[in-house]
Amino acid sequence: MNDFKQRLLDNGYFRQEELVFWDCDRGKRVRIAALLSRLGAFAGYDYDARGLTHEVLWNRREVFLLSRAALRIHDCPHARDVLDISTWEDGVQGAHMRRVYEMAGPDGTIRVSAKTDWILVDPLTRKILRPSAFTAKAFAVSGREIDCPDPQKITLPREGREVLETRTVRWSDLDGNGHLFSGNYGDFIWDALPPDLQARTPREFFINYSREAALGESLRLEGFREPADAYAIEGLGPRGSCFTARCLF
Repeated sequence: MNDFKQRLLDNGYFRQEELVFWDCDRGKRVRIAALLSRLGAFAGYDYDARGLTHEVLWNRREVFLLSRAALRIHDCPHARDVLDISTWEDGVQGAHMRRVYEMAGPDGTIRVSAKTDWILVDPLTRKILRPSAFTAKAFAVSGREIDCPDPQKITLPREGREVLETRTVRWSDLDGNGHLFSGNYGDFIWDALPPDLQARTPREFFINYSREAALGESLRLEGFREPADAYAIEGLGPRGSCFTARCLF
C-alpha cells in the first residue's frame, strides 16, 4: 500500500484522494455534492498549509465564501478511483477572488476541471469586503489554462417553471459557519431533478450561491427544462433566492 501524497505548490496545493462509496451515487459515479465539497476543502487545505487557517482568518475578520462555481466532467470518476487534485489561486476579477482546480487520474489524464469565484466577508457583520481589504497575503495568478468554462450568472425564466419540492435545512446540512454547506447543495439539486435526469452524468455543472440558508429554513425548489439537454433549478428561501444551478447533460 502506498501513502497518498500532498504538496504545497508555489501558488497552490496538491493532494491525492480516493473516492469512497460516500462520495458516489448508486451507480458508483462521483456525486456533484462530493465534487463541490472538494472545492471548499482544497481551498482550505491550501490556506491551512500557509498558516492561514479558518480560525486565523476569522480572527482577522476576513473569511471567504464560495460565490460561483463551474465544473466540467471530462471522464466521470467512480468509487475507489484515486484522484490527483490540484488547486491554484487565479487572481481577482471585480469583487471576486478566483481559484481553479484539476482532478486527474494516476496517468495524468484530467477527469474533472473546475473554476470558482469567491467573495471576502466580515464573518461578524456578514458585510461583503473588496478583495483589496484582504491583508493576510497577496493573491497569486496561476497562469494555467483550465479546460472548463468560466462561472456564469444563472437566471431562470419567470414562465415555464415547475415546482419540484420543498426542502428544509436540517442539522446535518450545516457547516462550521452555521449555514447550509456548499457541497450539500449538490444533493439538494440531484434529489429534486426529474427522474429521467438523475441517473445521467452531467458534462458541465454551474451554481451560484446567492444567500445563506440557515437551520430550519425551507427552500422551495423550482426547475426549468431547457431545450438543449439542460436543466436549471432555483432554491427560494424566506428571504429570496438562495441559489441557482444549471446542469448540462
